[in-house]
Amino acid sequence: MSGFLAGLCVAALPLLAAGYWLGRRTARPQSLGGLGTPVEHATFQTLHAASLAAPPLRAGLTEETARKSARRLRSLLGTDALCLTDDERVLAWDGVGGHHRTEIMERLAGPLETGRGEAFRLTCRTPDCPVRWAVLTPLTVDDRVHGALVACAPRESAVLARAAAEVARWVSVQLELADLDRSRTRLIEAEIKALRAQISPHFIFNSLAVIASFVRTDPERARDLLLEFADFTRYSFRRHGDFTTLADELHAIEHYLALVRARFGDRLSVTLQIAPEVLPIALPFLCLQPLVENAVKHGLEGKNGTCHIRITARDAGAEAVVVIEDDGAGMDPGLLRRILAGEDSPSGGIGLSNVDDRLRQVYGDDHGLVIETARGAGMKISARLPKYQPGVHSATRLTGE
Repeated sequence: MSGFLAGLCVAALPLLAAGYWLGRRTARPQSLGGLGTPVEHATFQTLHAASLAAPPLRAGLTEETARKSARRLRSLLGTDALCLTDDERVLAWDGVGGHHRTEIMERLAGPLETGRGEAFRLTCRTPDCPVRWAVLTPLTVDDRVHGALVACAPRESAVLARAAAEVARWVSVQLELADLDRSRTRLIEAEIKALRAQISPHFIFNSLAVIASFVRTDPERARDLLLEFADFTRYSFRRHGDFTTLADELHAIEHYLALVRARFGDRLSVTLQIAPEVLPIALPFLCLQPLVENAVKHGLEGKNGTCHIRITARDAGAEAVVVIEDDGAGMDPGLLRRILAGEDSPSGGIGLSNVDDRLRQVYGDDHGLVIETARGAGMKISARLPKYQPGVHSATRLTGE
């Protein structure tokens, strides 16, 4: 979908450039500034104006975003005035003729209902008003009209009508991308909520039971474990930020493992080997803890002996490679494939598929989990985390809350 929208934006640029050039030719001459032919100059100006107008629109259609983008959009068309509306009011007016707001809103009902634009003569009692015609084009997202782009000019122009339609289509694409961004954010939030809900009630009950068992025999140990439990739950249920640092995620894992060790004692052996230079890397929140929980569950499940878990994080140039492996019961590879495909979700599988989906959403399909396992052979899970990814920034560190 995003590739199609990007292609649509690119396809619209030549017509926008032509409209911009014709509008400027009829307005006032400008120096080409050594940019080449008039068409090349117009193309550059179109791309520049579009790049400046896009960021506000990617936040949706509001008074603030409309105000920030209206002037840039007017420069694309070279018109005397331009306004952006939602389905109830004018959000922003740039240029002359602002007294036409009421008339334009009265003409908006038809296009809002039909989704088709129209050009009409403006009625004006101001003799020196430079705008006499308006081209109204709906802004549509998912076949629903959210508002309109209205370009005002001294005279009727077929070129302006076509150019305004292309600009409105480009604005609609930006609004649709904004809607996709919001949907992605809601999806990530829902997935984090799912992980939080998956934190086993049995784990919470068992942790509190272990803490209670030390209250009389070893009060100092009980106090330390209670602090570990508080820190782990505070991190897991924090309310801000889709991303965290590797250091904070590992710190939460240490709290979790301290509680597990208190219950299983010498049956659990954990080795950590972490390169200090990868600790500041940002990654999706609650991304590694479910993998460690999976290793503990499958490592101790059906075994009477010791479970060995090894957690490593090493520097790999532009990436950090995190590996979590255990020597537990392992899993049938066919069942694992069904879990990751969403076709099966046994206990513990939700965490694996959730983390795999979120890594692919944030970093791309080539950054999903790599899992090596077989029945009785343990499990090795590898994740590659880019050191830099646009939009991936950790929230305030837990210690600063």
